[in-house]
Amino acid sequence: MLKRMKIVICDDCIEDLIKLEKLLYRCLEFCDGAAGIETEKYTNPLELCEKICREEFADIYILDMLMSGKTGIDIGRMLRSSGKKHVIIYVTSSDDFALDAYRVHAARYLIKPVREADFSEALEYAFSFMEVKRGPVYLVKTKDGAVSVPCSRIEYIENVSRMLEVHLTDRELLKSIFIRKSFDAEIGELLADRRFLQVHKSYVINLNYVSRLTQGSVMMESGRSIPVSRARSAGVKKEYLLFVSGEYR
Repeated sequence: MLKRMKIVICDDCIEDLIKLEKLLYRCLEFCDGAAGIETEKYTNPLELCEKICREEFADIYILDMLMSGKTGIDIGRMLRSSGKKHVIIYVTSSDDFALDAYRVHAARYLIKPVREADFSEALEYAFSFMEVKRGPVYLVKTKDGAVSVPCSRIEYIENVSRMLEVHLTDRELLKSIFIRKSFDAEIGELLADRRFLQVHKSYVINLNYVSRLTQGSVMMESGRSIPVSRARSAGVKKEYLLFVSGEYR
């Protein structure tokens, strides 16, 4: 399944945990695509460590530094040893551990009580890091919320009865809710990326996953044949040949 962004908060002081959770939700109110963000909270760091050991990772970790059983640094070391690029934000009542935080490449080190402006800036940095890591994304509004889809995972998109069917490279199908704008308007931002080409009034394809171009259609690597409209045929052939020749790479 397509992975939504997940944020974890871990603090063994329930009072501080609630404060951090409230700060997080206030910041997410002003965040585009917040409906697609999942949050988890833990007062027991050992429970979080168990999930990490099972490789059930989040994208962003907001960790208290001093906790019973496992410290925030212990958890940070576990995350770094996994080889994954998670964002770690530390919150602590002391600045004595700043060097330790630096060693696990923490994004931010915030002193309690955490100011909302500092927390918001740390979260914005974390989001920008995640977007850079994942590369360009395409936002799809589904019945379960907004989902950011890495453009590199999109094979093609079809407009079906005013709903987008986003076909991914692992054969997963993501369906949007009813679109209010035209299909052309919905895919306008995507077409700014030269990998994508509209071949029909109802189809846009990722040229990276074209197997071959035939008369009146393109064959995708998944085996799906996508129709090419007669009006676009010459343009599609030209753009495809330019792409495979390396002009856009």
